[in-house]
Amino acid sequence: MAKKVVATLKTGTGKAFTKCIKMTRSDKTGAYMFKEEIVNNDHVKDFFTKK
Repeated sequence: MAKKVVATLKTGTGKAFTKCIKMTRSDKTGAYMFKEEIVNNDHVKDFFTKK
């Protein structure tokens, strides 16, 4: 199933998007959490700068 998603993103307008993964630390427990999003290439820096 993952192969279909990757193949779809590589063709057409899918090249304009990037999968971003950001690691953040929880305030309550101190454990690390991962935030995942598929973002337009123009907004990648915004994704990493916002909290």
